[in-house]
Amino acid sequence: MLITKAPKGTEDLLPAESYKWQYLEKNFKTVCDNFGYKEIRMPTFEHTELFERGVGDTTDVVEKQMYTFNDKANRSITLRPEGTASVVRSFLQNSLYAQPLPAKMFYNISCFRYENKQKGRLREFHQFGAEVFGAAGATVDSEIISLAVTFLQRVGLNDLTVHINSIGCPECRKKYNEVLRDFFRPKLNELCDTCKGRFERNPLRILDCKSPECQKLGEDAPRLLDYICDDCRSHFDEVKRNLDNMGIAYEIDNGIVRGLDYYTKTVFEIISGEFTVCGGGRYDRLVEELGGDSMPAMGFGMGIERLLIRLEEMGIKLPNGNGLDIYIVPLGESAVPVVHELVYDLRKAGLNADTDHMGRGLKPQMKYADKIGAAYTMVIGDNEIEQNRGEIKNMQTGEQTELELSEVLDFFKELKRSVIADFLKGDNK
Repeated sequence: MLITKAPKGTEDLLPAESYKWQYLEKNFKTVCDNFGYKEIRMPTFEHTELFERGVGDTTDVVEKQMYTFNDKANRSITLRPEGTASVVRSFLQNSLYAQPLPAKMFYNISCFRYENKQKGRLREFHQFGAEVFGAAGATVDSEIISLAVTFLQRVGLNDLTVHINSIGCPECRKKYNEVLRDFFRPKLNELCDTCKGRFERNPLRILDCKSPECQKLGEDAPRLLDYICDDCRSHFDEVKRNLDNMGIAYEIDNGIVRGLDYYTKTVFEIISGEFTVCGGGRYDRLVEELGGDSMPAMGFGMGIERLLIRLEEMGIKLPNGNGLDIYIVPLGESAVPVVHELVYDLRKAGLNADTDHMGRGLKPQMKYADKIGAAYTMVIGDNEIEQNRGEIKNMQTGEQTELELSEVLDFFKELKRSVIADFLKGDNK
């Protein structure tokens, strides 16, 4: 009997699927390298106060979803629900502000939120993210958006819709919050209990409520864009011009306020089908809120599970770069050490090679090689050892090539070089 199961809202990543994650991770790193962003890795848990102050105590994340506990020293600890607050903490703790700015960073992390499991939403989920500190200009806003678009298009999503909005600065929102209170005051009794609590503290969060009733009540709410100051409007106009110049199409979406309190000015979401695959924005006050000096910043988060679901929905097949190049079948006891030596030499040369460890016969081994997707197979028995020759079989075409055993390594090295050359020439379709 199984002792236990994985906790609700968590999933195992099995070997048959891991290549998809590795493909996305490799391409995200490549794109970030292209844009000049360097990787940062943070602890999985932080002091709870970081998220209460950084994410905002009126958000669903802090109010309902955080995994918080006291450690053995009775300190309140929280498994990170998102990445930005941790990056800001690290930026301050490690004095990265004293290094040349802007500071550009990316990450690939697991996050934890206690919410009901549904399609694309887990209690342990994974995110790509990118953050940049020190640049107040609108060029950073458009760069961050273009980085996300470049990556998503690179992995096959070409139906993207970029939605942008400006939620202004704290001064803009102070005025707008009064307008929102006037709008919601006659409907206050119809709001959910959570939004009733937000009415005085932060009415903007009502517009981000997931309750269908609250969403309907807010449909005709005044547009925040109509209340932003001249500076915020000028910034937003420049973001739009930059995106136009880069050829990135966008829609102005007054409904985007984002779910976390630290955002200012530009906010955006990237949508494919019915999925929001990426969201982010500018957060110029967060560094100061967490104890640093005033520091402009911009970033995004991208859910990996949701991205994979969307890719599957669109029928996009991600390449498996971890496939087995060759499976060598040993026939007879005398062939085993010869085959193991050859397989070891192939592995040292960078080839993905394998052989039998189960003592199976020829047919079972060939079936196994086929099931694990070996590109080539080779049978080595007494005759092949005596003649120092064998045949390599292409498992896709059935074509066989006779070689001396000492030539096998060079054959695969040349094959690898040929594949790489074809890829660089663009013959990889």
